[in-house]
Amino acid sequence: MKALVMEAVGQPMEVKEMPNPALRPDGAIVRVEGSGICRSDWHLWQGDWTWIGFSQRLPMVLGHEFAGVVEEVGKEVTKLKPGDRVVVPLAQACGVCEDCRAGHSNLCPKAMSGGGYARYARLNRADINAVPLPESVGFAEAASMGCRYVTAFHGIMDQGQVKADESVVVYGCGGVGLSAIQIASALGARVIAVDLDDRKLELAKKVGASDVVNGKKTDPVKAVIDLTHGGANVSVDALGIATTCRNAVMSLAKRGRHVQIGLTTQGEKGEVALPVDQIVFKEIRFTGSLAMQSYRYPAMLDMVERGRLAPRNLITETIPLEKAFDVIQKMSNFENVGISVINQF
Repeated sequence: MKALVMEAVGQPMEVKEMPNPALRPDGAIVRVEGSGICRSDWHLWQGDWTWIGFSQRLPMVLGHEFAGVVEEVGKEVTKLKPGDRVVVPLAQACGVCEDCRAGHSNLCPKAMSGGGYARYARLNRADINAVPLPESVGFAEAASMGCRYVTAFHGIMDQGQVKADESVVVYGCGGVGLSAIQIASALGARVIAVDLDDRKLELAKKVGASDVVNGKKTDPVKAVIDLTHGGANVSVDALGIATTCRNAVMSLAKRGRHVQIGLTTQGEKGEVALPVDQIVFKEIRFTGSLAMQSYRYPAMLDMVERGRLAPRNLITETIPLEKAFDVIQKMSNFENVGISVINQF
C-alpha cells in the first residue's frame, strides 16, 4: 500500500510502498477514505513532547484523523463487520485500565492512534473503539472531526461547560480553534476569535465568531476586556505558545474558566509562565483538555446530522496523499488556513 512515511525527525517525509498493517484478533483493518492533517503530526515530526517522556519508533506512518470502511475484522470482534463505515477515534482505549473504567478513556495510556496517512490503517480493540459513521456524513467531513474537532467538542462541552449566555474567547484560529469557535457558537455563546492572520479571522467569522481581533494590530487582552465589558467567561488557548496561553488567562472575567487545548513546542518545552496572583484573586479555573472518549462521539455526530454543527465548513482543501507533507511543512510558519483532508490514496 502507499503510505507517507516519517523516517527521521525534521527530515522530509516521502510516499512509499509499505506492508499493509497486520490484523490483530481484537482489531480491524480500515480502508482509509479520508484523513485529516493535524498539527499534532507536525509536533511529532518536530520531535516534540520528549520533555514529558514521549518517544516514537521510526520509521512510522503518522495520521490520527481518519475515517473509512472496515475491510477486515479479527476473530474476537463481535460488533463490526466488513463494509461498515467508521470514524476512528484519536483515543483508542484499552477498556480495562483505571482511566477507562472511570469513564476517562481519553486519558488511557494506550489510547493514541496513528497510521492514517496510508490506504489501510488499523483500528485497535475494535469493539470498544469503533464509532459508526452515519450515511449522511461524508468521509472527508468525518476525517476533519478525527482529532481537532472532537478535542474542541470535549473542551467546549465537557471541560469548559460553555453555556448559551456566556462569552468565549479563542486564541488561535487553526483547526482546533476554528472547531471550538463553531461549537461554542452553536451552543449560543458569543465568541471572540484572536489570531495574527486576517485570512484565518475571516474564516472564523464565517464559522461563528461574533467578533475578531488581530493580535498584531491591537492589544488582544484589552480588546477582549473592552468587548465583554470586563472579561470573557471562558477562554481557550488553541495554539499552545507562551503568549497565547497567558493572554487567554488574562482575558478572563472573575471566576472565568480557561481551557488549555494547545500543546507546547520546542520553544516552551512544556513550561509556560502564568499570572498566578490574577488566577487566585479572580478565582480563575485552569483546565486541560485532551481528545475525547469514544462514547461521546454519537452526541457530536447527532448534532452534525441535525445541522447544528457543520465541520465540512472548516475544510479548505482536499488533496492527494502526495501533497500531505507540503501541508505539514507549512505549519512551521502558521501558513495553513482551515483544515486539509487527504481524500486520494
